[in-house]
Amino acid sequence: MTSVRKLLRVFDPAVAHDEGAASSHPGVKDKATARKEIEELAPRLTELQERLYAEGKSGGTRRLVLVLQAIDAGGKDGSVKHVVGQVNPAGVRITSFVAPTAQERRHDFLWRINHALPPNGYLGVFNRSHYEDVLVVRVHDLVPKDKWEKRYDAINDWEAALAGSGTTFVKVFLHISKQEQKARLLARLDDPTKHWKVNPGDLDERELWPAYCDAYQAVLARCSTDVNPWYVVPADRKWYRDWALTHLLVEQLAELDPQWPVRPELDLDGMRRRLKLS
Repeated sequence: MTSVRKLLRVFDPAVAHDEGAASSHPGVKDKATARKEIEELAPRLTELQERLYAEGKSGGTRRLVLVLQAIDAGGKDGSVKHVVGQVNPAGVRITSFVAPTAQERRHDFLWRINHALPPNGYLGVFNRSHYEDVLVVRVHDLVPKDKWEKRYDAINDWEAALAGSGTTFVKVFLHISKQEQKARLLARLDDPTKHWKVNPGDLDERELWPAYCDAYQAVLARCSTDVNPWYVVPADRKWYRDWALTHLLVEQLAELDPQWPVRPELDLDGMRRRLKLS
């Protein structure tokens, strides 16, 4: 089977403007096949994540961070629920980044991101991330251009340094179309159980769609590196999103190949005898 990482790795940053690509489903023919593959992969994902967690608890220094970026209603929360929700929550740390606090604004933009990195052995999830500082900041001109322009290189250097010390990033742009966003926002308005998600500001942000596409194109062009590439997941179809993310995590964890810790100090035979006599 073709590697999903190779299939979805960004090669043309202009895909951020491609509305049609958002509804495609490369690598799997239909929803039924995707659901079957997710079910088959779930135990593998669970085992690999458990091995990483066990490795970290025994002195290992590796961790994996899933970075989820998307335009509003792009499916970040759904990804966490349906994909990350398949693994042992004890070894997961999820951080949702909102507007920085007054304290966070007094520091470099990566300060709060550093504080949110998961412990060794964990699967960390960034629901939004450090990339907001070259996305929303750029679109709304929150800092001067000469300041946010420097952040692309700062991000690349920061990610490279972390990769060198055992942190693996899986950076995913959940790509939805403007039409699909409209449908999802309308569905929220029509469903009282989703009114807690409604943010009138999302409609204002929607008016800035072209500017956000430009900003995402710049991110994909300038911050997809050999060590820390970006993956573009067509996300109009939620079943495809879940299929793609499950594959991406399994492939990356399988490459890391975390091992169950060996405990030679344990007197297993003695403990067995003691238990049998108790």
